Amino acid sequence: MENFTWTIKAFDELSTKELYSILKARIDVFVVEQNCPYPDVDGYDPQAIHLWAESKGEVVAYCRIFEPGIKHPETSIGRVLTNQKYRKMNLGRTLMRFAINTIEARYPKSSIRISAQDYLLTFYKELGFFSTGKNYLEDDIPHSEMLKT
Repeated sequence: MENFTWTIKAFDELSTKELYSILKARIDVFVVEQNCPYPDVDGYDPQAIHLWAESKGEVVAYCRIFEPGIKHPETSIGRVLTNQKYRKMNLGRTLMRFAINTIEARYPKSSIRISAQDYLLTFYKELGFFSTGKNYLEDDIPHSEMLKT
């Protein structure tokens, strides 16, 4: 059984090495693996809470959280990823539960909004999210807006 170190930090608390590892993981998944030649660095990272799991110095699961009013009226979770080598280990579920618990502790009255890739809708429904009915293409990938109240 592999040991993972879980970390949660605001942007200003990130070391240069941590930021590099996070951005590398995001580029590996969202740009290279998903073949989306779009900029991952979008200007929102300084306003985010960053949550990730590491193994042997490598970011293996990651997401970022925004307080209400930054990207949506509700809190939101984005850039959810699990490194390809670490899938099928329930890291994504653990990551999302950690993110949801963090939001519920920090913003107890806020709903949570996500932008889910359509192939993951069942996964997010199992975590208590429901579709708002808004469907769209983001970086040529079908997405659905989801909410957890």
